[in-house]
Amino acid sequence: MNFASRLQQLPSAAHLTALQLLDAQGQTVATIENKPGQTGSLAVYHALAALYGGTITPAAASLGLEWYAEHTQDAVAFPGKHPNIDRLLNWSKGSDNYQARLIAAA
Repeated sequence: MNFASRLQQLPSAAHLTALQLLDAQGQTVATIENKPGQTGSLAVYHALAALYGGTITPAAASLGLEWYAEHTQDAVAFPGKHPNIDRLLNWSKGSDNYQARLIAAA
């Protein structure tokens, strides 16, 4: 399944302005905003957080890489081109968990 088809199956994240990812110390390590160029990533991370109890685990990161489909191969071929996928590539190989903080739209 390609990325566009996968996005159609994920729950909407339209009610969010952003999603923050927090490390074990509660520090924000990344923010994914609801804006052009990031809406697909917002949907992926939002769905992963919902499936994994609000946390992005290494298993969640691996699933996210499957969902990104053809974009995952592009991220591997061109490191830095897809930072939200690069993050999952790194996290899928580790043991750390990252808390997802949802920022609701006003």
